[in-house]
Amino acid sequence: MSAVEQLPETQSSKYQFLLIPPFRLPGDTQWGYQTLHLDGGLPKLDRLMNADMVLPYLDGIDWDLHPGAEATYGDWPVETREEFTYAADARLKNIRIACESGKYNGIILLGGGEPGFLEAREMCRNYDIVCTANAHSQMYLATTLGNKFSVIDIACVHNVYYRDLIYQHQLQDRCASIRNIGMRLPRPGAEDGPQLRAEREKALAGEKSLAVDNAVDQAEQAILEDGAEVITMGCSGVFWLKPFIEKGLAERGWEVPVLEGYTSSIMLAKLMIDLGVNASGITYMTDHPKRLPNKIVV
Repeated sequence: MSAVEQLPETQSSKYQFLLIPPFRLPGDTQWGYQTLHLDGGLPKLDRLMNADMVLPYLDGIDWDLHPGAEATYGDWPVETREEFTYAADARLKNIRIACESGKYNGIILLGGGEPGFLEAREMCRNYDIVCTANAHSQMYLATTLGNKFSVIDIACVHNVYYRDLIYQHQLQDRCASIRNIGMRLPRPGAEDGPQLRAEREKALAGEKSLAVDNAVDQAEQAILEDGAEVITMGCSGVFWLKPFIEKGLAERGWEVPVLEGYTSSIMLAKLMIDLGVNASGITYMTDHPKRLPNKIVV
């Protein structure tokens, strides 16, 4: 059953949101991470990544969680530019279907690398639907909280892709650094060394976790060495670290905001709807705009 078909017939909230993951892994994958490999027919609460952290921000919202398009490049999470491109192409088809359904006024693109965001925003605006994504929402919210932000991310393969997003959103002068915790997402060829999945399980069980220790250390170094005044998260695979980084920095005496992408994207979408605004029709021009400017300033 599709996400559109699962939306309740009775809608009481002014926020009608669809949350759509960047991809879905086959159910039999050995590289499944958190909830991205679960059967799309399961209840949405069972499939929402970091649900305990995110659900309070969905209070008062009629929302659904799309199962996501199955990854076409392999059965592991995305990290490279090539893999993100395949994920974007697959997700855009489902975003088109959601827009044409007429059931949503907000579409939230889940995934720290936000594949297909610019294209999705162009598409959604044509249907008068607000579209937000994880990196963009975090970064711009961070600029309202401090002068410069740093990103805590997985290993360097993802870092160079994420750097592209910072330039794409024209925030290179507000980003202090991209730091990583030295761990990759589960995938073929990355079996050596500590595994992020196992370190997450330790942390949630109250045990000592190398991922948490590295993340807190890197966040503090971003403050001390790079000039960061706000901490954001890169890959959605590390969003679960947010409360641990907050606690770790506070214990070291730092009064620094820490953001992650799911909640930032949800709150930005609500704000845009409350203000009655959407993305600019010049920045995200349709194929048949009412007026055309005679030049675009670079």
